[in-house]
Amino acid sequence: MKTDNGGKILITHIIIIIIGFAMLYPVIWLIMASFKQGSQIFSDPSLLPKTWTIQNYVKGWEGIGIVPFRTFFVNSFIICVSCTVINAAACSLTAYAFARLRFVGSKFWFAMMLMTMMLPGHVQTIPRYIIFRGFGWINNFYPFIVPSFFGGEAFFIFLMVQFIRSLPMDMDESARMDGCGKFGIYLRIIMPLSVPPLITTLLFKFLWTWDDFFSQMLYLNSPEKYTVPMGLRLFLDSTGVSSWGPMFAMSVLSLLPCFVLFFTLQKYFVQGIATTGIKG
Repeated sequence: MKTDNGGKILITHIIIIIIGFAMLYPVIWLIMASFKQGSQIFSDPSLLPKTWTIQNYVKGWEGIGIVPFRTFFVNSFIICVSCTVINAAACSLTAYAFARLRFVGSKFWFAMMLMTMMLPGHVQTIPRYIIFRGFGWINNFYPFIVPSFFGGEAFFIFLMVQFIRSLPMDMDESARMDGCGKFGIYLRIIMPLSVPPLITTLLFKFLWTWDDFFSQMLYLNSPEKYTVPMGLRLFLDSTGVSSWGPMFAMSVLSLLPCFVLFFTLQKYFVQGIATTGIKG
């Protein structure tokens, strides 16, 4: 029996490894291609480069024209960090209000908030563009950062509401008896206990903002304001002369912040998913 179970486990692990390799193969190919010479990227069928070179990283970091690629990284970090931190603070405050405070129309507004999750993002594109153009925010970072102040991400609010509702109300009552106000309860009790869903919110928001191409293409016009996804697009030339090597090299570098952030916060991310709205 033990031998049979051992054989099944071995076969299961082999299948998982094969599937995992198949899923990771595009990323592995991208990394290997970034170290190949330009003429070998598509002509050489082997995965490993015949001649290793780091010139793709050197040329890619120099950027296109007069804008170095580090400018795109700086712009992306400014937008992502600002949006992530502000969004987490605003959504946690909104979630605390829905989960703990009783006010007129709370259930109605919570239902309206959930309904916004059903709207496709592209439905909001034209109205938002008209509003931001009226404010004079085109070719600026304001369209990405300012909306985060208003806690407009319904998914994150729902995620945190479900977690906060699972916390015992006795803690709030004990805090009130000790003279702690509503904001004090939120800051000193709810937030320290809400680290898992908060980390999940931070991680999702950072990844979504970092990978966003459509919105950044819509609002940013100057190369000096471009982010990493738009900077990568500059390596592709419509005439057919494209810098594939530098683009692959910078694509690898663009993946590093996401990988580092995810694997660093993986424990909190899994815990946050397991203890929030996913469980119903």
